[in-house]
Amino acid sequence: MKLLSASENDISLAAAALKQGGIVAFPTETVYGLGGDAFNVKALAKIFEAKQRPHFDPLIIHIAEINALERLVSMELLDKKAKTGFEKLTKTFWPGPLTLVLPKRPGLPGLANSGLPTVAVRFPANDIAQKLIKLSTGTIAAPSANPFGCLSPTRAEHVISMLGDKADFIVDSGRTGIGLESTVLDLSAEPFSLLRPGGISREQIEALVGPVEVNALNHENAPRSPGQLENHYAPRTPLYLHKPHELANMPLLLNQGRLYFSEKGGGNVSSGNAGERIRVLSKQGDLVEAAANFFDMLHELDMLGLELIRAEQAPEQGLGIAINDRLHRAAFKGD
Repeated sequence: MKLLSASENDISLAAAALKQGGIVAFPTETVYGLGGDAFNVKALAKIFEAKQRPHFDPLIIHIAEINALERLVSMELLDKKAKTGFEKLTKTFWPGPLTLVLPKRPGLPGLANSGLPTVAVRFPANDIAQKLIKLSTGTIAAPSANPFGCLSPTRAEHVISMLGDKADFIVDSGRTGIGLESTVLDLSAEPFSLLRPGGISREQIEALVGPVEVNALNHENAPRSPGQLENHYAPRTPLYLHKPHELANMPLLLNQGRLYFSEKGGGNVSSGNAGERIRVLSKQGDLVEAAANFFDMLHELDMLGLELIRAEQAPEQGLGIAINDRLHRAAFKGD
């Protein structure tokens, strides 16, 4: 894997590789993605092979211009309510961390959407991602740039350590801003369904389109979007989940790590060299800051060679719902 900068020349080099059927890791505002041309079956197969991703788990197609939807989506299959919802949501949240599940247009390879009648589409807000998509083929299928089920990468070095040389290039622009994957909303049927919480909260969506169904099912054999499997986003170190403030009076044992939501939960604990095994997502309990730090801090703890990590849940509101979703899927599920 060759590391590239975010310069115009390097982005052009990465875009040329995508045009030729290569796969490239690149930053978005959420996490780093591993992309390939959505209409090139060989490129799609390389993504699945690099990630060891099961073929039943659909990919998200990234665009950088609204008119690219013409190749992907059969908008005529949406009813009036869905079309109105689409217009409101895209006007407000695109570009941004919102993925919409829409009726698929014939011609998209089944490997891109796991043979479903729908396709998941996102218009990222990151300037580098937009340039790369525009300079390549205009429709880039890109799951997170990590082995399937593992922690999502928020830095180029995370991609390198987890994927090695499995991508042709990685475009490095430092740490991503939001730090959690996009929210996934299904508009293909009513009621609209929130398939994965993420960078846009349920409250923000419902303010525009009214109540949405929260899809809590795992869909182990036929997920409608990425991030719906029960075991996902997991560090190599076993992670145990705790209710808010539950860790405050629990002793920090040797070779164990802690991930606190805020200092109120006990995150100001420090004894000897124990501080290196403690991370606090947001000292003041800010949900946006906590979300941005989430995967980054889990990566840091995971690299310490600990026996286990104890993590505190976030408040069940706004971005806290997305943080808790990732924690529940990452948590150790042994006996």
